[in-house]
Amino acid sequence: MPRFSPEQGTGRKPGQYRERRRALKMLTDAPRGFSEEMLVVVHGFSAEMLAGLVLAGLATVVTETKSAPRGVTIKVERIRITDAGRRALEG
Repeated sequence: MPRFSPEQGTGRKPGQYRERRRALKMLTDAPRGFSEEMLVVVHGFSAEMLAGLVLAGLATVVTETKSAPRGVTIKVERIRITDAGRRALEG
């Protein structure tokens, strides 16, 4: 008998459910969040999957402004888990 997958009938690629959970768990352990580049390059998540988490309200993008030497201002965007993302992990 075939095993049921949470992805069946959703139009998602196989394994995407696990990847979304893995990303949310990682974001849970990072109170300040991660940059998209860190999540994509270092941890191997796709930018499309991360955008899906944001569009679904499970994660959010927070923009911070940092001062660098010589009066340069740098804008840093971090992806953070939302309360809805935490609830999704619990359920």
